[in-house]
Amino acid sequence: MPEPVIASVGASPLGRTDLPGRDLFSVALAEAFDDLPDPADLVEAVYVGNQSESYEHQIMYGTLLAEWAGLRHVPAERVEGCAAAGALALRHAVKDVRNGEHEAVLACGVEKMTSAGTSGATDALSAAFDRAIEQRSGITAPSQYALLGQRYLHETDATERDLAEIAVKNHANAARNPRAQFPKEIDVATVLESDPVAPPLKLFDCAPVGDGAAAVLVTSAELAADLDRPQVRVAGSGAAANNIAVAERDMTDIAGARVATERAYEEAGIDAAAVDLAEVHDAFTVCEALLAEAAGFAPSGTGYQSYRAPAERADGWTDVQLSPSGGLKARGHPIGATGLLQALEAYEQLTGAAGDRSVEGAETALLLNEGGVGDAVTVSHVLTTAEAP
Repeated sequence: MPEPVIASVGASPLGRTDLPGRDLFSVALAEAFDDLPDPADLVEAVYVGNQSESYEHQIMYGTLLAEWAGLRHVPAERVEGCAAAGALALRHAVKDVRNGEHEAVLACGVEKMTSAGTSGATDALSAAFDRAIEQRSGITAPSQYALLGQRYLHETDATERDLAEIAVKNHANAARNPRAQFPKEIDVATVLESDPVAPPLKLFDCAPVGDGAAAVLVTSAELAADLDRPQVRVAGSGAAANNIAVAERDMTDIAGARVATERAYEEAGIDAAAVDLAEVHDAFTVCEALLAEAAGFAPSGTGYQSYRAPAERADGWTDVQLSPSGGLKARGHPIGATGLLQALEAYEQLTGAAGDRSVEGAETALLLNEGGVGDAVTVSHVLTTAEAP
């Protein structure tokens, strides 16, 4: 069975841009194929993560981007899973290579969120909620995550200051990331004194709206070697869905994320203790706390300690470093591209291309990307260096 690896990555600038989605993709593609053959000579299939047609009134993104890449007659699909769309595209590419169906598959993601304005982005994201139970009540993403935040603060020893410290940590990481939308440090007071969005969440607890695209080339290990490319093994992949409505779930047990990650660990033959770094879906600061627990890094009720140095965390925590890219919170969160931006960060970390944000000695990374609120759909990938067991 062929071993799937990531052989190259690329991304557009993140944030508010004048470029439409297809041009953002072109920038990402150009970086990914900078020292490779033309995509038309290599790529055999395309999967595109894209959250909503509301932003650009555009569907058929698979066909559009295949055309934009100069690919003719290859299978090309748009993949939708709200904010997990990018990771789902990557999962499909990995499965194609592992099954021997294709030897080189392009997983990409794109979102042009700013074209719809704040109200348009809010409406598009709200489409990920249950129509009968939640949408008609006017519920928004921040208010849904605020419910999780309120419950988490009630059930644990975490405080609003702890959530603020998560934001501070991720901004500090982003300050060392040239790809980040917000590459600057902040302090706790900045977070706590920022405008309330939905208590306990404040403006600086929330990931930004932004535009962006990412491209990840998945190939067989043999082809990557022939191309003389640094390669990162996709050792494990897992996915799971949970109830779409928050009202139908335990708000502090992100069970779908736990199941998806356990499946990825099992396929990779590792456990949480083997992970050196993790890119987790911190669309809101409380997400990082909850997902640290779901991924097995932290005992229940202690995930909020993710901002602390490993030696200062509660007993039972692993030594993992979370979101060295700055996470969705500060690196940026162009919805359809987010899962692939996580893969990009892990690729750079594991191939020694992460510069001064490098996690020393890192050999294993976890990607944890969720769509909907909490874990309506979750996708996890375990990536390792070629040398890792």
